[in-house]
Amino acid sequence: MTVSATAAAATLGKLGFAQGQIIQEFGYDHDVADDLRFDVEDIVGSELEDEDFNNGADGVIIWYRAGDDDLVDLLVDGITKLFDQGFIVLLTPKAGRAGHVEMSEVEEAASTAGLLTGGTFNVANDWGATRLMTPKGSHR
Repeated sequence: MTVSATAAAATLGKLGFAQGQIIQEFGYDHDVADDLRFDVEDIVGSELEDEDFNNGADGVIIWYRAGDDDLVDLLVDGITKLFDQGFIVLLTPKAGRAGHVEMSEVEEAASTAGLLTGGTFNVANDWGATRLMTPKGSHR
């Protein structure tokens, strides 16, 4: 494993990804970071599930750009797919990139959807990640 691969695995672990998880993906398009997707698949040991998957997930990845559908609605859709203790990783374009989303907008949408932010991470050249979780003890 290269140094950069080790660093990527450590960051993805901090985001919550682990072996054996089912991860569902929303917002896939031509501009996503395929290397990041492959790294997640390597860690969890299976392919990412698409938006039509209905069996529940340990985690949800949402690729979101300014101008996409309503972020609160997407986050609520993601929450409904999660098993207990599940998490959402919101991926947004970095500052200066097309489709950049201000962190204040992410925080407001997360709060409105009933989620807590759990840190932001540099995960790809053009994309940053924010870990979002339901409050401990909350029931959907």
